[in-house]
Amino acid sequence: MGEELRQSPGYRERRFTAQDGLNLYYRDYGDPLSARRPVLCLGGLARNSKDFHGFANRLCQKRRVVCPDYRGRGRSDYDPDWRNYRPEVYANDLFHLLAAANLHEVIICGVSMGGLLAMGLCVLVPSHVAAIILDDVGPEIDDAGIERIRAYVGRDHPQPDWPAAIAEVKRLFPNLAPTDEAGWRRFAEATFHEGEDGRLHVDWDISLAKALTHDRHDLWTYYQALGRRPVLAFRGALSDVLSAETFARMAEVKPDLVSVTVPGVGHAPLLEHPQVEQAINDFLAHIDGQA
Repeated sequence: MGEELRQSPGYRERRFTAQDGLNLYYRDYGDPLSARRPVLCLGGLARNSKDFHGFANRLCQKRRVVCPDYRGRGRSDYDPDWRNYRPEVYANDLFHLLAAANLHEVIICGVSMGGLLAMGLCVLVPSHVAAIILDDVGPEIDDAGIERIRAYVGRDHPQPDWPAAIAEVKRLFPNLAPTDEAGWRRFAEATFHEGEDGRLHVDWDISLAKALTHDRHDLWTYYQALGRRPVLAFRGALSDVLSAETFARMAEVKPDLVSVTVPGVGHAPLLEHPQVEQAINDFLAHIDGQA
């Protein structure tokens, strides 16, 4: 079962044990007894629960929101064997999280790799997934995006202070497009943590890059497993991960897909973007009305 660490402003900090004994962390926002379906937030490859703090604070007034750190990210243990940084292990970790956090019929908000894991959970535990929000990810991933991600994930980017860290994330993610400088600061704080040497280091295990491959799996089968579940999908118009062609085919395969292209933004549109925020509000209101 999950272990509660302490109450932090706006959320509870909890831990649980994975199948191989690794100690994993998650943030738990809102009322666990809320009658509305909870939201499970799954981040991108090298991201962590801090990315979802603003989003979770908006939603937790009405529903529970759970935001895990995958193994090797944030406050979760790093895996001593980099070969375990693969989707099937993450999915197993999430299966244990669902049990530890007593989560049933969740709405999954999956950013980038988190969206692929959401589709995988539809196969692994279909009764637990009520609806999905996909942020700039689909059944086909462009090679250009994989190579760009591999290049920055595979090394540390130590910075002397927060202004330098902000400049670095602007360099690494020029098409991210936060709404203001405060948004860049929040993104930098979710990307770096202070090390024992007093410098700022990336908040993930750089060994993640070793596990990235170009293996081609039939992810369309997983996408089709979404069935008739409500799905909202975003694509950044400048994305190098999700092509316009793949995005169009997703709508053809699933005619009830609610698809939104966010102009002037790359991979992946931030959840605080006004167009994204409004679409999610409308989507959740529709789901709540069906419950």
